[in-house]
Amino acid sequence: MLDTRMETMLMICEKNSFTRAAESLSLTQPAVSHHIQSLEKELNVRLFYRSRGELKLTPEGEIVARYARRMKGMHEKMLRALQDAEKQMTSIRVGITHTAESSLIAEVLAKYSTSSPGIRLTIITDTIKNLYDMLDQYELDLAIVEGRAPDQTINALLLDTDYLVCVVCNESALAHKSMVTLDDIRKEKMILRLPGSATQNLFVSHLESIGMSIDEFDVVLEVDNIATIKDLIRKNMGVSILARSACMDELRKGKLTALPIENLSMVRQTNILYPKDFPHPEVLQAITRLYRETAKIYE
Repeated sequence: MLDTRMETMLMICEKNSFTRAAESLSLTQPAVSHHIQSLEKELNVRLFYRSRGELKLTPEGEIVARYARRMKGMHEKMLRALQDAEKQMTSIRVGITHTAESSLIAEVLAKYSTSSPGIRLTIITDTIKNLYDMLDQYELDLAIVEGRAPDQTINALLLDTDYLVCVVCNESALAHKSMVTLDDIRKEKMILRLPGSATQNLFVSHLESIGMSIDEFDVVLEVDNIATIKDLIRKNMGVSILARSACMDELRKGKLTALPIENLSMVRQTNILYPKDFPHPEVLQAITRLYRETAKIYE
């Protein structure tokens, strides 16, 4: 069980306030302060900077908070494992990116869960950074992301190789081309993923590698939800740069057109990330096999 003082510290980090943490924990503020003072005395470090109404973790506090989150995650994971053993089932928490919501991955996970007795999947969607953090803190068992493992403590299994394309409405003049140029795209209104997303980061980095900037393009809208972007493209509200895997269903049904971009080869890997002690290698093999079988349907 996580030390009560650690629980208090994590709640302070979440609420960014001693007062709000006390309210959430149903404690008095002096009690919260005592927990932190006791923990600081035991560890012989200062955990928080407090000045001008601002609250911030010290470098030592960052370390303590990181390990406290891991301990809390491991404790909760242990409780889930005990419940699973009692029910004779296996629960797996899988993190996916917003891009994966519209790709084959969500479909594959659903197929695997419904066809595998004794397996229960929980799918959590978030940014790559947050998924990395949740994996590090044992809040996730697996993460399926576009990119490589963040460090050597995490294993990676290649699931697919994907690439970015220019996605346009079927009624667009560009839809009749076999490929588009950057000059073509500069003449169009663009609807992109949010800054910081893996998709926009990859597009921007490739532009910069050839001496161009995203500022040269007419970006009229930035949206986090890929389904919304595709719907706007279908209504001819603009063009976008998306992972081809995120448009497979629409492409197969002829609802959208995806075109390669001249001089930009924006290839990226999709990997299943998992801790080195992940106890179910058969799950990884089954998801990988089912993904490849499902991908053939869309070819």
